Amino acid sequence: MDVLDRPSWAALTGPHARFAGIVGRAARYHPDVAPFFALEDPADPRCWNDLAVLAGPGTELSITANPPRDLGWEVRGTSATRQLVDATVRAVTDPEAVALTATDVPEMIDLVRRTGPGPFRPRTIELGTYLGIRHGGALLAMAGERIRPPGWSEISAVCTDPGYRGRGLAARLVLAVAAEIYERGDRPFLHTMAANTAANHLFAAIGFVRRKENVNVSLRVPVSPGLSPRP
Repeated sequence: MDVLDRPSWAALTGPHARFAGIVGRAARYHPDVAPFFALEDPADPRCWNDLAVLAGPGTELSITANPPRDLGWEVRGTSATRQLVDATVRAVTDPEAVALTATDVPEMIDLVRRTGPGPFRPRTIELGTYLGIRHGGALLAMAGERIRPPGWSEISAVCTDPGYRGRGLAARLVLAVAAEIYERGDRPFLHTMAANTAANHLFAAIGFVRRKENVNVSLRVPVSPGLSPRP
């Protein structure tokens, strides 16, 4: 299996193991870090039982897999996403990009709240390098690293203050983060919502290509798992 087929599982059992909670063949990031869950093999019903134990009865979560119908999981919705990988990305550092740190987190969370690039938690910044562009002290745009399976690093939290869009800030930061990833010998990849035309055009323009389509499935953990917890 290519690590990009199960990037969260490969990260949580590899480079990001320090952030992982694991029960059998199910894993999750610490809730303060990221909301993602992962399974070693979604076709194995035992993995879903492990996930139910790990997440807890009644918990709502999202994962790129469908549970077996006889285990009592409630499907609450789906959304189409795309996984993109580098093809002709000409990564370059940016003289205006500054490294963001834990002291910047409140401002980063506020920018995410106003722009909606995806989940960003109080400790998400610990997952990798985050770069930003400021003007007059205000954070105008940012991008950083999230899931890190072996040999790869996901570029995420790409967002720009609405008043400063159309100036190429997001593209510059993506290329600067990609330069950091290449510098240590890894390759960049990312995920987008299939319906986010603007983001997909942006990433295609700077050299990313679609690797696969995914479906994120929103689920509710059954109150009584279909299988017994593994010992």
